[in-house]
Amino acid sequence: MSAVHMTPPKPVQRWSAADYAVKGRFVSELARPVLDLLAPREGERILDLGCGDGVLTQEIAARGADVLGADLSEELLAAAAAKGLKVQKVDGHALPFKDEFDAVFTNAALHWMRRPELVIAGVHRALCPRGRFAGECGGHGNVAAIATALRAVGALHGGDPDKVAPWFFPSVAEYRRLLEQGGFAVKTIMLVPRPTPLEIGIGGWLETFGRSFFEQFEEPERAEVFAEVIELLRPALCDADGVWTADHIRLRFAADRLG
Repeated sequence: MSAVHMTPPKPVQRWSAADYAVKGRFVSELARPVLDLLAPREGERILDLGCGDGVLTQEIAARGADVLGADLSEELLAAAAAKGLKVQKVDGHALPFKDEFDAVFTNAALHWMRRPELVIAGVHRALCPRGRFAGECGGHGNVAAIATALRAVGALHGGDPDKVAPWFFPSVAEYRRLLEQGGFAVKTIMLVPRPTPLEIGIGGWLETFGRSFFEQFEEPERAEVFAEVIELLRPALCDADGVWTADHIRLRFAADRLG
């Protein structure tokens, strides 16, 4: 495993705990397969990387593990701490732990961390020898229609291209390679298409997960951009009954630290 020398990128997204609790709850509700992949055991010490408001952290703790929730959002961490969980403000690109955890778990967080080499190196350091790394994030092709609409409308309004799709969505081959170069033996890795009906509609999805894109515009242009993105997406993601479905594709994996 080669050393990684890179500067962590600046955060691209602000989170509201109240907004996420309503509009982002489907993220944890659909996480059962990756929790089963982790298979936490009683007495294990586990790091939940990108724990958000702690819903899944709480489930891991309920299985008897000693779990620490780590996130960069102070507001989401406060919501997790209010559930009685142990939490720590941590940048996933610069994990400060060494040989501390039996497993690292992550769900719907890695795609916000755009320097994966730094993240994987930090996870490797944080794990005990033969420790487990299990997780799920956006994979190659995730929200392709949404990202394309943001690019198109953003270009028309002179938007910052770096804020169009501030995510890292790797293919199976790419992430396998990164894990192996980072000192892991990959046990399983796959892309999982998961079209997700949105009770919150596409507007709710964009307000929560596309916040950094829309905040670059001032009103009334922001409202115009928002409406244009929705109308561009309508033929692809909204059915005849008015049900919106997000074009999610997840990358799910489990790997063991070598050595």
